[in-house]
Amino acid sequence: MAPMTPTHAPQLEQDAQDPGLIRLSGHWTLKTALAAAEVLRGVPDTLTGIDATGIEMLDSAGVLQVLRVAHRADLSEDALQFRPDHQALVCTIEEVADDRPKPKRDFGVLAALERLGVSVHATGHNIKALCSFLGENLVKAARLVKEPRRFRLTATVHQMEQVGLDAVPLVALLSYLVGAVIAFLGSTILRDFGAEIFVVELVNIAFLREFAVLLTAIVLAGRTASAFTAQIGAMKAREEIDAMRTLGLDPIDLLVLPRLVALLVTLPLLTFIAMVAGLAGGITVGAFDLDIPPQMYIARMHDTMEVRHMLVGLSKAPVFALVIGLIGCLEGLKVEGTAQSVGERTTSSVVQTISLVIIIDAFAALWFMHMDW
Repeated sequence: MAPMTPTHAPQLEQDAQDPGLIRLSGHWTLKTALAAAEVLRGVPDTLTGIDATGIEMLDSAGVLQVLRVAHRADLSEDALQFRPDHQALVCTIEEVADDRPKPKRDFGVLAALERLGVSVHATGHNIKALCSFLGENLVKAARLVKEPRRFRLTATVHQMEQVGLDAVPLVALLSYLVGAVIAFLGSTILRDFGAEIFVVELVNIAFLREFAVLLTAIVLAGRTASAFTAQIGAMKAREEIDAMRTLGLDPIDLLVLPRLVALLVTLPLLTFIAMVAGLAGGITVGAFDLDIPPQMYIARMHDTMEVRHMLVGLSKAPVFALVIGLIGCLEGLKVEGTAQSVGERTTSSVVQTISLVIIIDAFAALWFMHMDW
């Protein structure tokens, strides 16, 4: 690099009549940036203006240095003077530089109400989109009756294996452990009343009506809904879905309906497996902690178990399957094309699915209770 001559070095002079006004001269470029930084340390504390008309050569690095000093001193635009041939560069740098102040979050009542309104509006929009997506899938499913060749049997069986068969060990293990915990906690309370034998009814009713289907739905919401969103979202990001539409193929027939059918078939089966595993957990606790022989426990269970409790639990499974499949696929189709969008939609699908499953289960429990079922 050629040595910098004194005439080209950045220079700073204070005005004789106005010490707050500084005059810049020399070359203010990337090559002289270090020297310019040393020069700018001599800026007076009470800076009133900058006269940069004496600068011979100026680039973006020099403009940024000058503007940084001006912003630090809170100077107005009139206090900055540049040569006319440098003015275009300065205007461009000012537009690119993000000097907007950081937004201050208002913690007042009106701001809270505003955020609440935005959240409610977003929730209403999501509900509307989900209902619209449900209607579209019902129409496409009804079309399969007239055109059964559209049904993708191979894809459906593949999804059944991933959604149902691969989830059996996890669902069975969790249900078994939860059944054992419920039996243990119930026996701890009922022991004070000498009614430990009623643990059988507690485990039966709890698992047949609520815990089996709810645990299964929550497991599939975290395991399957996220997988659906990630798979379809990745295809959307790679523009594979657009390619399907270009070829005249319907993404609903290819991607959504096989997943919905797989969930509608496998979720009730997984719920039944969860019921059996939960009851087995209760039998284990009864045999090893309550001194209730397995034969006696099973006999008591046979005498007190009612089929309506199992039917109530199984009746919720198709509804939960529909919710999990629709939200998982819909969030995948909402991906905008970036990896960050895939992650955000995957998180959103899991949160929405688990929340909606629990809400529906709560309303269903109240409704069945009022109907004396």
